[in-house]
Amino acid sequence: MTTVRIAHAEPRPGRQPGGGFRIHSFLVVLADDPGRRALPIWLGGPNGHGLWQILDSSAGPGVPPWGEDLTVQLLRAADVSVTGVDIDELDAGVTAGPPQSRRGPAPTARIEFTGATGSQRTMVVRLGYALALAAGTGAPVRVSDAVMERLAVPAQGGDLLAPFLGDEPQPGSARPEIEPRFEPRNLAFADGLAGWEFGGSFRHEAGELHWRDYSCTTSGGTEGGSAVLSSAVLEPYGFAGLTQTVFAEDYEGRTAVFRAELRIQDVASQCGLQVLTGIAAWPVPAPERLAVSLAGSHGWTRQEVTAEVPAGAGMIQFGMFLYGRGRIELRNAELTIGT
Repeated sequence: MTTVRIAHAEPRPGRQPGGGFRIHSFLVVLADDPGRRALPIWLGGPNGHGLWQILDSSAGPGVPPWGEDLTVQLLRAADVSVTGVDIDELDAGVTAGPPQSRRGPAPTARIEFTGATGSQRTMVVRLGYALALAAGTGAPVRVSDAVMERLAVPAQGGDLLAPFLGDEPQPGSARPEIEPRFEPRNLAFADGLAGWEFGGSFRHEAGELHWRDYSCTTSGGTEGGSAVLSSAVLEPYGFAGLTQTVFAEDYEGRTAVFRAELRIQDVASQCGLQVLTGIAAWPVPAPERLAVSLAGSHGWTRQEVTAEVPAGAGMIQFGMFLYGRGRIELRNAELTIGT
């Protein structure tokens, strides 16, 4: 394990040119100072807010203690010590960029406790919550060496934050954008599953017993490839999906068109493409949400789904879904604006 320092918990997009303050997510940077590396972690608003408040005294003056801060106080009163926070695994999507409207299980970490009698316990909790407890108690944060080797980047100079902000508006910037647009990205899967979200009812309705019923990976090289969504057991629970979400402002009053090539194998129930407008809640509740529904086996075919984008839609979510046993593969995806 590599011991890291919580270097930043930065609200994004942050302070706006007009003086307002907007928060969609938090960029957390864990620094491996001896190794001169930095690990970025993007957390959704609720999952990063407590850490931000603990680290930044200007985050909310006069506000009653946030949940994690209150928990720290209660632990101290009970003579319980947090002795460490361990991050054993991270999905590449958590480090690739803002979670947008990311749904599915949040990243987790293990918290180690020592009670008043010296007894030791561990608990797996959401990553943002665990980091907030570490920050509030001074407990060490450790990341598995495999995760650091795979996802950390060299730290150049003293600024650990700027390399991960990309083209987002900087706090105090004079750029005219009110918020980042999150245009479709990595549609050729050249960067693996970065920018995409893997989830579904198998994680949200069944608890951890079925979290491995489906798997998702990519196939192909740096020039692009495909995404593969498949069942991992004979009778998987619920359904799984691979989706991406973008802001709808450029599509309002028009039609969002999602096209891709699909190849399916031994699909017992159904699979297909979908596109939803608005901020949809996971899991998508009904099979009719699938605008293209397929079953059985067949080679590569071009498919297309459309959705009208009303004013105020907020978000567009697009991708592929699989219900039950089988395998679906997607390539050459594109999201365009119709008339």
